[in-house]
Amino acid sequence: MMKRIVIVACALALAPFASAQMYKYVDKDGKTVYTDQPPPGSEPKQMNVPSSATGSSPAPAKSAVQQDKELQKARDKAQEGTKKADETAARAKAEEERCESAKTAYTHYAQGGRISKYNAQGERIFLGDAEIDAERERAKQKMEEVCKKS
Repeated sequence: MMKRIVIVACALALAPFASAQMYKYVDKDGKTVYTDQPPPGSEPKQMNVPSSATGSSPAPAKSAVQQDKELQKARDKAQEGTKKADETAARAKAEEERCESAKTAYTHYAQGGRISKYNAQGERIFLGDAEIDAERERAKQKMEEVCKKS
């Protein structure tokens, strides 16, 4: 209790100094001078100096719970961005693999030579020239379709 009384007394004793008056005058060299005491032998202009900004208080600090919520939102947003980037990279990799597979198939048919396949019964059959040409065209179209994006 005594401590509060001393603090209040000091604040009241120092209050007049906070509202000190300011004087403005021009000295003999023509310089403008600002001071807290009136100049000797000249007519000073008393200035109204506004006191410190008491009306504007700083924004209240955010509570720990609110800060935690904002931090969690930022983390969630960052994770979502990372997840989307990973999905995009995975899609791009899959498209690249499909393109490479289509190029390999086209190259296989474009080289010529004897090409064989297995039929529905599991027997190995050799393709004729017309069948190879048809498969080559089909592989070329598929390659152009799959690889046109990259």
